Amino acid sequence: MISFEQIEFWNWWVVAVFLIGIEIFAPGAVFLWMGISAGIVGFVLMLFPEMTWQIQLLIFAVLSLVSILVWRYFLRDRFPAPVPKRLLNRRGASYVGRTFTLKEPIVDGTGLLHVDDSRWKVEGEDLPAGTKVKVTAIDGTVLKVERA
Repeated sequence: MISFEQIEFWNWWVVAVFLIGIEIFAPGAVFLWMGISAGIVGFVLMLFPEMTWQIQLLIFAVLSLVSILVWRYFLRDRFPAPVPKRLLNRRGASYVGRTFTLKEPIVDGTGLLHVDDSRWKVEGEDLPAGTKVKVTAIDGTVLKVERA
C-alpha cells in the first residue's frame, strides 16, 4: 500500500491525466482546472522534493479552488445571460419596454404596429403615423402603447 509519505511528482501527473480524462465525460471545466492544478503541484514537487504531503494537498486545494473561481468569474462576463424561458414562446411579451415607430395612425384608440415581419394590434391614445411609441404591456395579442 502506498502511503502519503511516498508521493512523488509523477503521481500528481497521473492524477492530472485522470482528472482531465474525467472532464471528457463530465464537461463543465471543473475537472479540467483540478487536473491542471494537480499537474502544477507535480512540477512544484519536482522542484522541491522535500515538501510534505500536507503542503502538497494544500497547494492542490488552493490552486483548484482559485482557478475554478477565476474561470467562472471570467466565463460569466463572456457569455450573456440566457433569455428567460417564460418569454421564449411569448413573442409579444418580449416587446414590452421597446420603442417603435408607428407606420399607421392610432385612431379611436386602436391601430396597427409593424414589428419586424408582423403586424400587431395596438391600443393607446390617438397618435399620427411616424410617432414613436413605447410598448407598456400586452393583453392577449394586443400591445398597449404610449407616446415615447
